[in-house]
Amino acid sequence: MSKSYEMDMCHGPILKKILIFAVPLILSGVLQLLFNAADIIVVGRFSGSTALAAVGSTSALINLLVNLFIGLSIGTNVLVARFYGAQDEKNVHETVHTSILVSLIGGILLIFIGVLLAKPLLEMMGTPHDVIEQSVIYMRIYFIGMPAFMTYNFGAAILRAIGDTKRPLYFLTVAGIVNVLFNLFFVIVLKMGVAGVALATTISQCISAILILICLTKTEGMCQLDLHQLKWYPDKLLLMLKIGLPAGLQGIIFSISNVLIQSTVNSFGSNVMAGSTAAANIEGFVYTAMNAIYQTALSFTSQNMGAKQYHRVDRILLISLGVVSVIGIVLGVGAYLAGDILLGIYTNDPEVIRYGLTRLQWVCIPYFLCGMMDVCVGSLRGLGYSIMPMIVSLTGACLSRVIWIYTIFQLHPTLWVLFISYPISWFLTALVHMICYGVVRKKVFNPQTV
Repeated sequence: MSKSYEMDMCHGPILKKILIFAVPLILSGVLQLLFNAADIIVVGRFSGSTALAAVGSTSALINLLVNLFIGLSIGTNVLVARFYGAQDEKNVHETVHTSILVSLIGGILLIFIGVLLAKPLLEMMGTPHDVIEQSVIYMRIYFIGMPAFMTYNFGAAILRAIGDTKRPLYFLTVAGIVNVLFNLFFVIVLKMGVAGVALATTISQCISAILILICLTKTEGMCQLDLHQLKWYPDKLLLMLKIGLPAGLQGIIFSISNVLIQSTVNSFGSNVMAGSTAAANIEGFVYTAMNAIYQTALSFTSQNMGAKQYHRVDRILLISLGVVSVIGIVLGVGAYLAGDILLGIYTNDPEVIRYGLTRLQWVCIPYFLCGMMDVCVGSLRGLGYSIMPMIVSLTGACLSRVIWIYTIFQLHPTLWVLFISYPISWFLTALVHMICYGVVRKKVFNPQTV
């Protein structure tokens, strides 16, 4: 039965299969954003602005703490796809069981980090006194659900590796609907405020984790999970760390660099902050759609490397670059053209909308460059190289922006000069990634070295 959800990425038409694979991923990402928006809307409408600020103030910190483990799930995706492409049942079995054990232990570790360090970390971030107690409550309850959160993400990575992006979408839909219903019940009926939103999120994460565990245990074939056989396979763990750790570290450093960008935006005043925040939320939908193509390139490249179908890898990269460019241009330009309407959902203030349009003009229209940059990273990681794209990305997309802020921006401290640092850094980083891919492919595709 599960075979109908699997995909042979190593034979047949590449474009058609990329689209079949990517569309459920795009829908999953958009659904996740909509459900997150529902959390914010419910708590903001029914528990007040302080509760809304409490939930919002934790997002950057939560991302910072979980990014490392999310990076390890990328290692899971690459390994399972490669062994699956090679039809290596033993190594797929060992990778699946190591990955699920890592997700559970990582989730338990995050409970202690989140519960014990929530208050000191929020204080370090300068969270206001009237907000911090509610923020601490939200974080502590949210992190209790970390084992479930990690299990879902690692389980979804395993399914993506064999071409199954549909069932994770189904599970996410069920969990998201439950999340919204419990939000309304806990916040409106029981008046639980931020605790209610956090509890609803934790329950929904548990549901998605249970569904994905049932799916993996009932799956027939190489990826079948036996919970009684969970154990470490040190060689698989080391390979996961080799691929996933640089990806996780990259996510962490990106989070830190974004704080600097945000603080510079803050220097322009509250209206610019509000406009930039609203525009960034709109950009999130464009990025999610493009990120699905990054994950597609990662899985397709990994499977074909395992099957030694090297002649398809270049085509996968080129087609993925074409698809992500079309998605980025259509959605990015579309978001700008519909900017007045979309920003009007967030605010009625004409000045805030004007500043939001400025960001959409300089960041969202050329957003496809970010998608191209990420797809190159996906292909490099699929080839087994993770440290190289991490260094290039951090230098090109993080360090270059910091240098820009302290040089060019200081000479011309205007909003558009700040925002144009994004497309410039994306273009330069994508270019270097493509050069790196050209160098790596010669080494990897050489019969003497594979």
